[in-house]
Amino acid sequence: MDSKGNGSVQSYRDLLVWQKGLDLVDTIYDLATLFPSDERFGLTAQIRRSVISVPNNVAEGQVRGTSRDFANFLSIARGSLAETETLLTIAVRRRFLETEAAAAAFSQMDELGRMLMSLRTRILARRKQSTIHYPLFTNHYSLTTHA
Repeated sequence: MDSKGNGSVQSYRDLLVWQKGLDLVDTIYDLATLFPSDERFGLTAQIRRSVISVPNNVAEGQVRGTSRDFANFLSIARGSLAETETLLTIAVRRRFLETEAAAAAFSQMDELGRMLMSLRTRILARRKQSTIHYPLFTNHYSLTTHA
């Protein structure tokens, strides 16, 4: 689904979920600058890696070429999103950030999580509809010719 709500996706760049993932990257990077400098190689680095993984997995899954792979990578993106949310929660609990400062990021993550799940569900439903099941044996057609 592209940013206009139709199904003509030429690239992962057309996906609203990828675009919103990049927006979240910007938000988290901005918040991470507020972390203490002694967290540069700890929480700061970890939250940046996890948030970058969200749009990366959307992009990688979309270019893989199969709906099964795409759905799998969307699941991985959701996992990275959950990791990012957990790390941001830790930052708030450690008082590296005020709850109000993180509120917009939590809201973005909530929306993005719903979008990832919805897209994954639609992809799997479309995949299931397009799968044709051929029975191994059929009673509809005779395998012998009639003379």
